[in-house]
Amino acid sequence: MTSTSITDLATLRTRLRDLTQPDPAAREAAIARDAMLTKPPGALGRLEDLAQWYAGWRGEAAPRITAPQVVVFAGNHGVAARGISAFPPEVTAQMVANFEAGGAAVNQLAREAGARFSVHAIALDRPTSDFTEGPAMTEAELCEAFAIGWDAVDPDADLLVTGEMGIGNTTSAAALAALLLDGSSADWTGRGTGVDEEGLNRKTAVVASALVRHRPEVTDGLDALARVGGRELAAMAGAIARARSLRVPVILDGFICCAAALALDRTVSGALDHAVAGHLSDEGAHARLLEALGKTPLLELGLRLGEGSGAVLAIPVLKGALACHSGMATFAEAGVAEGG
Repeated sequence: MTSTSITDLATLRTRLRDLTQPDPAAREAAIARDAMLTKPPGALGRLEDLAQWYAGWRGEAAPRITAPQVVVFAGNHGVAARGISAFPPEVTAQMVANFEAGGAAVNQLAREAGARFSVHAIALDRPTSDFTEGPAMTEAELCEAFAIGWDAVDPDADLLVTGEMGIGNTTSAAALAALLLDGSSADWTGRGTGVDEEGLNRKTAVVASALVRHRPEVTDGLDALARVGGRELAAMAGAIARARSLRVPVILDGFICCAAALALDRTVSGALDHAVAGHLSDEGAHARLLEALGKTPLLELGLRLGEGSGAVLAIPVLKGALACHSGMATFAEAGVAEGG
């Protein structure tokens, strides 16, 4: 599927069902290699599972990560006018400029991880519609943003992290999770950028209003994304889907990124098999969302910044897993006797 074919949701749903699968032979070869490495079986714990998972998606028995990509998408939300953020919408564009200048936290982390970084501002002068009054995006707007995410993925990348920036997007993510999973608005709504108790009450009421308006009519994840999502969430979903088509593994970031990924997961079963969770964020509902996705986070550091920051921090963990798997000597190579 090319981005030019992403023109309507019916076509997108059909194409998403034709999911690229991992290479079973490469995974089996990786498992066999792990059994020969100079260590007791299972001694590297989850690192062994990560290496075997990655090998299957890349189609190599002993791969390494050499071209990780971090891409951040930015969008503005009409619902922000309801006072659901501690910051004004103008901050979105200001932070985009900061990303472009290399001044944000994710810039530093991407540099340390050896990752290529880019940021894509999507129609910041056209906020999505207020989803308490109707759908946040038209079908055309959703497809346009999805295609931007699709095109942002470098075909030569061997690992992808998607991040976001958008004042009001924790409210959008909470509404999206609430529409697609069980629970009330209070179960999914958190403090985001640090709103006070009054602000949290406004956010919760906004999400509750969205549930009343949209929940009875939601058909799948993409439909929910159009109803309450944002352009940056749609773009993240597009990038994650594109990575799947290229067999590029993905590290998911925090609550907002996982809500965007949930839209794919609730449209096509298994859509996130090529993704792992980078971290557990400090946004209260993130743990519940990860549980719904069946993902165990690699890190837990109390982060709630967004931008892809937590997932970027997990890149060295995955690199380390592959360095051990692909670089360690086998018992035969090292002249070490195997255990009995």
